[in-house]
Amino acid sequence: MHVFALVLVVGSIMTVDLRLLGLVNRERPFSELAGEMLPWTWVAFTVAATAGLLMFSSKALVYYGNIPFRLKMCCLLLAGINMVVFHWLGTRHLETWDRKQPPTLAKFAGGASLLLWSTIVAAGRWIGFTT
Repeated sequence: MHVFALVLVVGSIMTVDLRLLGLVNRERPFSELAGEMLPWTWVAFTVAATAGLLMFSSKALVYYGNIPFRLKMCCLLLAGINMVVFHWLGTRHLETWDRKQPPTLAKFAGGASLLLWSTIVAAGRWIGFTT
């Protein structure tokens, strides 16, 4: 369940991030695309987080001392901070770039998000080989 939900989280986030980078869906307004994807992201994230907490609770001491687990949690925190900063600063003047190429700050947020979520997935897989 955790992996399935995480695939939905990462897939929906990647769709938005690739639009921020101006690589896909350039003809669609960012606000429209984000409005369609973000509800799916939040539902899938809730499922993934719940399943992840249940897995963590089964071997909390083992996972807590695991380096890949710590890396995953740090990147998850950074991804959350990146999202908050983007929604606070990056969408202030959304109406000026909604149908155009996103500004540099939005592109940076999208690139950072892709890097962080790729690391989260890789570290999550790495946990299975180190516990």
